[in-house]
Formats: sequence, structure tokens, C-alpha cells
Amino acid sequence: MIATILPSSTSFHAVGYNERKVAKGVAHLLEIKNFGAVELLTRHTATDLVSYLQTYSSRNSRIKKAQFHVAVSCRGHEKTEEELLDFAHEYMKEMGYGNPGQPMLVYAHTDTDNTHIHIITSRIAPDGRKIDHNHERVRSQQVIDRLLGKDNKAKVKEDFAEAMSYRFSSITQFKALMNSLGYECYEKNGTVSIKRSGTVLMRIPLTEISARYETRTFDKKRRRQLRAIFMKYRDSSADRAELMTELKRKFGIDLVFFGKSDFPYGYMIIDHNTKSVMNGGKILSIGELLDFATVDERFARMDSFIDTLLSDNPKMSIVELNDRLSRKYRAYVKGGRIWRNNESRPIKPFMWETLKRNNRIAWVESFRPSTEAERDFLCRIGKVTYVDKVKLTAEKYNIYYNRLTDLRQIFSTEDTFIPGSRFNEEGFRIWNIGGDNYAVDFHSKILINLDAEGFDTRKLRYRKPDIVKNNTKVKAKTGAASRIRPMRDVGVGHGEKREWEVGYRGDYDRIDDENNLKR
Repeated sequence: MIATILPSSTSFHAVGYNERKVAKGVAHLLEIKNFGAVELLTRHTATDLVSYLQTYSSRNSRIKKAQFHVAVSCRGHEKTEEELLDFAHEYMKEMGYGNPGQPMLVYAHTDTDNTHIHIITSRIAPDGRKIDHNHERVRSQQVIDRLLGKDNKAKVKEDFAEAMSYRFSSITQFKALMNSLGYECYEKNGTVSIKRSGTVLMRIPLTEISARYETRTFDKKRRRQLRAIFMKYRDSSADRAELMTELKRKFGIDLVFFGKSDFPYGYMIIDHNTKSVMNGGKILSIGELLDFATVDERFARMDSFIDTLLSDNPKMSIVELNDRLSRKYRAYVKGGRIWRNNESRPIKPFMWETLKRNNRIAWVESFRPSTEAERDFLCRIGKVTYVDKVKLTAEKYNIYYNRLTDLRQIFSTEDTFIPGSRFNEEGFRIWNIGGDNYAVDFHSKILINLDAEGFDTRKLRYRKPDIVKNNTKVKAKTGAASRIRPMRDVGVGHGEKREWEVGYRGDYDRIDDENNLKR
């Protein structure tokens, strides 16, 4: 049973609130008592009721806000309206509002999943004195506990023992756990106090609690499960209250928020199934958790976000965009669509074309071309038409020098010719770019100018050997017959040496055709 004391008023606005509920058909007047002639009216109005309460309260002119308004509710429908009304009589008497002649209105509401009533009266007693309101919220809970026969001191011991069986990693998490059980908990000078209804029921040394701290309270699998659950039920909930109710009812999960009720700055997760407590920010940020927009609204928001990013950075690639989208919305762009939680929407065509163009430009720039010839070569390969948008740079990274060392080892041979297969084994392709010989590593995205680095590029040229016939050296025949290559071994592609790829008869124009590049 819960009693919630609601704000006071000079105009008894609680009457108008409840009468409007009656007009909507979701409430009815359960009892009207000590309202004099108003009770005899066949049909009374909110104005009649407010006028009587104001007249009654005028017997003590010093009290400006005379309204006393309290809501009493039970869990679900475990109590009938009549049983709640009987409880209300006992409660109001214990709170000092049970004197003969005290006016009282009781409304029963039917618009929620639990039976509850609203009680309205004046803070003025029939003899004109002000009814004691000191610590009334604390006294209210004490009255309820007494009427229900609760032994709070015995109960707090049980609840504390239960809390200590959970896994938590800080005093803040322990406080959140006790809060979910209906207690207020605070620590001072190494002592933790647990109280309810304004009364401290238990004190424990902080060391007794800190000895139970655990570094890890949730495993990765459970974190992924919680994240999926939170996002699914957030998207189907209208507000925070509904989300909390659904998580508690279906999964045994309590959420404890910190900060102002309307603007919390954080929250804790109490998972009663696994008996674990965790900082909610490690699952979903507070902003994400309380983002109750519709799916279409979120996609529209992401679409606008992408447009803004491209306006700020016209060269943003898909990789860069997805990094920003993932951090802000847990979404990504692929195949011309924005994807989030297995749902997708098409991205605007002009944005998708821009992103694909930027991706190609980013691929070219990843090679860090330093000359226009290198840039133009890569733009042909990458099918980039906006050549002027590619940035040139002379910056080299460690991997460049590592691959340079690999090339020096290849060229260290005393042979006058290095076959193409040798370069292929090390992941290089030999190209002529702007009249210079280059070794290109498409995997590591490295361009190495062999001429500029001082390599003996004569070893790239194929030289025809002399042919020995009848113990006499003769020159190899020229013409079509001399260009016939030996047959390849079956199943080895273009042959193990693959001289056709590097420097064959100096035919670099054929090699420089981007159609021959395998990426």
C-alpha cells in the first residue's frame, strides 16, 4: 500500500482535477462527507464543492494553502475500492483528519492498472486550528506501516541480507540496490545508514560492504542481451515510466536514476535474475535510453545528421561516416541504405553518390601519392574523375621503409635479370608511372619509385640468351618464331616466373593499362 501526499493549493484545484476525470468516465465520487447542504444536491458541480471547502477553511484566515490531497493505491487489484475506502478512514484518522465534522471527498480512479483513490480535505480542523503538517510524509509512511502491521526493523535485516547476496562494485551501486528495495541509503564517516519513512533502521560499517565489491558484475553475453532488450522496449514504450514497468514485469530488471526527476544524469541497472548491479552507461547512455522517438523519426534524424557531416566535410568517406554514425546512433551506411537494429531506410541518392566518390578518393589518398604522375596513375586505377580533389603528400610511414628494405633484398642478387615471380612473391607489381619504374604493393598501399631510390632497374629488363648449337654460340633468331614462349606447366597460371608481368621486351605501355590490374 502506498500513500502519496500531493501538492497543496489555495484554490483546491484537486477538486477540478478529479471532477474532470469523472466527466471522462475514468473516475467516480466514492464518498462525500460533512459537506452540509451540498450533499443534498441531486447533482453538484466542482464549483459547489470548491466553494464549500473555501468557506469551511476561512475559519482560519492565516492558512493560505488549505488543500490536503493524498492518493492511496495498492498493488494491482489486490484491494477493492471499498477496502481502500476503509483503509483511507483509518489513515486519515491517524494523520489527524478524523475529527467529527471534517469535510472529505474520496474519488476512485479506474484509468491505471492498480486500484487507487484520491482523498481531498482541508488542513483546517472543525474548531479552526491548523492540523499538524510537520514531517507529514514521514508520518504518512509510518502510519501505513503500522496499519499494515509491518515490522520495519525486522524487514530491513532481511532486505540487507538479500542485497549482500548481489554482485556490486561500489557503494554507489549498493545504494542503488537498496533504493530499488524501497530504502534510502547514505554513507558518512565510514558508516552506511539505511532508512525508510524518515527513520534510520540500520547502520553498518562501510568496510563490511566494501569487502563484497566485485570488479566484474556482468559478462559480455549478458551486456549484449541487456542492450538488445533496452533498445527494443525503449522503441515500443511511450515514456520512462512505461519502459521501467515493462523491464520490471518481463525481465525482473529495475532502473534506478540519478539527478533531477525530469533530467536524470545517469542510472543503475539492477538485474534481479543474475543478482547483479551495473552502471547503465556501459549498456546504453542515458540519452539513448530515454530517446523515445519513433523509428521513422530516428532515421530522419540520422539522414539530417549525414547531410550536415557532408556539408562540413565534403570529402568524408563511408568509413569515417560510419564511425560517427556508430558512436551517435549505433547505425551504419551500406549499399545505399542506413542500417540500424536490422532495420534500414534508403539514403538520399546524391549523398550516396558523394560517399562513393569520396571512398574512391580516400582509396587513392591511402597510397599517399607525392607526385601528379602517381596521383593520375592511382586515379585511373580507382576510377576517380575528380583528380584535383586528391591531396598530394610527401609523408612516409614506417611500412614504406620496411617494404623498401624488402626491395633491397630482392635487388641484392647478382643476377642480371630479376623475374616477375620474385616480386610477386613479396607482394609487389612493377609499373611504369610517368617514365619512372615503380614497385607497387596494393595490399599495404605503398608506391616506391625504384629510380628515385637508386635501384638498378636494368635488372627488370629481359635479355635474350645466346643459343648453343653444335658447340657454336649463335644469336637467337629474330622474327615470329623467336617470340614463341615455352609451354607452361599445367595448373600454374601464366608460369612460375611470369616474366610477362615485369619488363618483358620493355613493353611498359601494356603493363600500364589499368585493365591488367587485379585488385
